[in-house]
Formats: sequence, C-alpha cells, structure tokens
Amino acid sequence: MLLLALDTATPAVTVALHDGASVLAASSQVDARRHGELLLPAVDRVLADAGLRLDAVTGIVVGVGPGPYTGLRVGLMTADTFGLALGVPVHGVCTLDGLAYESGIESGPFVVATDARRKEVYWARYADPRTRLTEAAVDRPADIADAVAGLPAVGAGAVLYPETFTDARAPEHVSAAALASLAAEKLAAGEELLAPRPLYLRRPDAQVPKNYKVVTPK
Repeated sequence: MLLLALDTATPAVTVALHDGASVLAASSQVDARRHGELLLPAVDRVLADAGLRLDAVTGIVVGVGPGPYTGLRVGLMTADTFGLALGVPVHGVCTLDGLAYESGIESGPFVVATDARRKEVYWARYADPRTRLTEAAVDRPADIADAVAGLPAVGAGAVLYPETFTDARAPEHVSAAALASLAAEKLAAGEELLAPRPLYLRRPDAQVPKNYKVVTPK
C-alpha cells in the first residue's frame, strides 16, 4: 500500500505519503489564496523526500471538506486527476475527521470547528478521535454555544471564537499525514471510505446575478 493524501479544505495546503504502516513524507503550507499554486509542487516535494515516483502510488486519499468552494475543489480535482491517470482508487475522508484523529484527545466528547468564513464555522461533535457523533454542519458560533459549552474544541474555528469555544486546542488545520493515517487504518480494517465528492454544506460565494440583462447580437 502506498497512499498519496492531500487536503485543501482549510487554509493549509497539505500532502503526505503513507505506506500502510507509517507516514513516509509530508508537507503543509498555510496560504488560503494559493491552493492551486502550491499543491502540485508540494506533491513533487513529498515524492522526492520519500525517494519515490508518482507511479508507485496505489491509492489517493483526499479531504472532502467541509470547506470553501474554491479551495476545496482544487484538492478534489487534483485527486480525481491522479486517480484517473494512475488507474488507482480515490478515497474521501471528512476533513473534520482528520482533525479529530490528529487532536491527541484520547476520549470525548469534544468538538472540531474550522473557519467557514461569513462569521460561521464548520463543526461536528466527537465521542473519540475515530467516532463522530453528529453530521458536519455550518453555523454561527453563537447559535451552537449551548451544544458545545465547556467541551474541548480543535481547529481554527475554535480559536477564532473563544467566547463560544472556551477550551480551544491545537491543531488549527488538518494535516494530510493525519488523513492518510486514518484512511490507512480504516482500509486495513476493511472499512469503506467516502466517495471523493465535496462536502460544501452551502452555496458557493460566486453566483450568477439575478435578473441580469441578456445581450443578444443584432
């Protein structure tokens, strides 16, 4: 097994290689505006660090979000392209699950919350690093204050809103190393992973204007 994992659902552009037993190489850069520019060089760098070629990869793991439309689609389209070119399966993993797995919190309950912009967070509640109790959702922090009161909270969304998440903890962003490790563990156990399809939870920011004027040639 050689998994190439990547995620662009948060401001982090993160890539890792996992051989089924351990992480061989990893790279993470935080830059919310340069996902498309940074992702492929990061893949090249991780492969070079591991001393491997892309054609050695036997599976792709990609974070499916939730995340902003523009950033999230960079990772998903890249994963799909690699999967088609190499003829290997592409496995989806919820980005929040990756953060939960990486949290270091041995038992829950706890919360994972990432920045959804628009003064909202993407969030879910966990029983432990491998068990999500709720579906991923997008809400204003004040609206979920009672549901998360007093719980440890992981992720940039928790850091941004300390009045709601009073026990915010690292990491702020997911790492592909965590995604790869979680995916490898699930695959070894015979578990089925998610389809590599985006978990947006809301409409994209860019939309066609309503009642726009149609211009036709004379």
